[in-house]
Amino acid sequence: MKKPVTKRHPAKTRGGSKLRIIGGEWRSRQLPIPDVEGLRPTTDRVRETVFNWLSFSIPGAECLDLFCGSGALGLESLSRGAKHCTFVELNRSVAQQIKHNLATLNASHADVVHSDANVFLNQPAKAYDVLFLDPPFRKGLLEKVIPRLAEGWVKPQGYIYIERESENPLDCIPENWTLEKEKVAGQLTFSLYRFQ
Repeated sequence: MKKPVTKRHPAKTRGGSKLRIIGGEWRSRQLPIPDVEGLRPTTDRVRETVFNWLSFSIPGAECLDLFCGSGALGLESLSRGAKHCTFVELNRSVAQQIKHNLATLNASHADVVHSDANVFLNQPAKAYDVLFLDPPFRKGLLEKVIPRLAEGWVKPQGYIYIERESENPLDCIPENWTLEKEKVAGQLTFSLYRFQ
């Protein structure tokens, strides 16, 4: 199957959109994702870069995919040996599809929470090794959740991965989050921070 020309949309097949896992135990598995407006799975190329950055940190890690959308980042983590992943998604049909995809993969080391990210963060904090933040663009969501994540949601030396629109300067990063890696791909900037 030829790769799609555009870099921001999942592959289209006769059965609708598909997400392809690119590495680990489930490498090359294709999973259905709902055709929902604004749902933009992290592209294969960006995922490959990110998981090269995190290659030594994912095995055995507890992960949080906070605006999980298609679940691409969390599923890739589980495929590459993460101990557990919590997926948080506001759209009910998208959250249901992630549950179905996890069942298809016989993945019992994951939870799917149908919730707004800010509401999810109202509970007592649980610290994670790796957090993925890829919210819908141009809604100011990173500025709302990042200060809250600094209140005990990241383990010491844990990683925070952020995808954002390139025009957003993101002035809300806590002082003890160190920028480790960053790349720009057109309108997208993706960054990896570490909690010191």
